[in-house]
Amino acid sequence: MKQKRISDYGINIGEFPKGRLNKITDVKGVRVGHSTLRTAQYNTGVTVILPTEGNIFYEKFVAASFVHNGFGKTVGTVQIDELGILESPIALTNTLNVGKIADALVGYMAERCEKEGRPIASINPVVGECNDSKINKITDRPLDEKSFGEALENATEDFAEGSVGAGTGTQCYGLKGGIGSASRVVSICGKDYTLGILVQSNYGRTADLILDGKPIGKELDKKVNGTECDQGSIMVIVATDAPLTARQLKRVIRRCSVGIARCGSYIGHGSGEVFIGFSTANIIPANPDGILNISSIPENKIDLLFRACGEATEEAILNSMVTAETVKAGNGVVLRSLAEFI
Repeated sequence: MKQKRISDYGINIGEFPKGRLNKITDVKGVRVGHSTLRTAQYNTGVTVILPTEGNIFYEKFVAASFVHNGFGKTVGTVQIDELGILESPIALTNTLNVGKIADALVGYMAERCEKEGRPIASINPVVGECNDSKINKITDRPLDEKSFGEALENATEDFAEGSVGAGTGTQCYGLKGGIGSASRVVSICGKDYTLGILVQSNYGRTADLILDGKPIGKELDKKVNGTECDQGSIMVIVATDAPLTARQLKRVIRRCSVGIARCGSYIGHGSGEVFIGFSTANIIPANPDGILNISSIPENKIDLLFRACGEATEEAILNSMVTAETVKAGNGVVLRSLAEFI
């Protein structure tokens, strides 16, 4: 069954055209898969973003990360910032399962490289997280290598959003959060490029929520058991086929904060806003023998990607909320869907 997304309610964010699916997978080669665990005790899962159909360790991508507020436990961003490259898939999960999923990601890449006859001695696994403890018994850490493998097997272009994978147990502005995505197409120097966003939304004070420029949060706060503080976290993954240096890419992904702010957040003390981006335009070999030639857009054209990033982030957040179904957890907590109030 086709999920009803925010544009299906007549709410269209921004001015740039959208990609074919209006998802991060509109960037060629990118796929997304989920593993979802939903029981009386657990509402959690794993989401995996595969940047390419090839082996990302041998053919790395230019990458960048940015921490807007650092209340988080992400793995792998230190090396991304130092080297400006991505060499593994990106996994998202809950806060206390980061270590186990990172271990599973290392195992997967080591096995794959061994099978391809080029064993590895080290790798930088990238794993992001949000705390889903409100409706998940997080200290049990029920996710494992099997969960990660299931997410890999399910990876596809037209993936589900809402209460799936790493978004199964999240909340957003006191409502049900989840996985959301959007994309934009921009024309630079006569060529079209795609920028795609995927979010794991788990942040926001209910009274602050803005929908399509309308401050609906205050009224909404009277109808639900809303959150009093802007806390939780949001992971934002940015993919693009526009040719960018790592420095330019960092400039672009910082604009994810624009989309977050346009939904009403003031980026609170207890929230972790972590952004990770990659460009598929330049391939960096694992062991280059000579000088690398990296293409990049002119700096005076980068505003287009700034705006596209802000637009797509705002829409991805709203998609994460409106596609998420109302959940009543085993502990009695109810998180209602934004779809009930539009």
